[in-house]
Amino acid sequence: MEGMEGAEAVIEGAYDTTAYAVSYTPENGGDPVENHKWVIHEELEDPGEAPLQPGDTAVMNTDHMEGMMGAEAEVDSAENTTVYMITFTPTNGGDEVSNHKWVTGEELSETEE
Repeated sequence: MEGMEGAEAVIEGAYDTTAYAVSYTPENGGDPVENHKWVIHEELEDPGEAPLQPGDTAVMNTDHMEGMMGAEAEVDSAENTTVYMITFTPTNGGDEVSNHKWVTGEELSETEE
């Protein structure tokens, strides 16, 4: 997401799950989205046993990005990991983003106190 690189964030929650990078066409008719990171297993409609495999498809039951709810997603990759919900202010200006879903531990670094 634009403005996230280098932004200081507050971790609001952490969840152990399977996180997917997915490609999909938004339900609102927007341009196709490729390799979106991240949608978690619990945000898929009746996904069955985790993890899904690359090439598998599932309907998204989440709306953290416009047009996601009800869109069919193709799994690009799957990762068993901890995902974090964060609040941050974009480095390029703009309003604080509350409860952004999701980032992984590899996408975070500690700040100096």
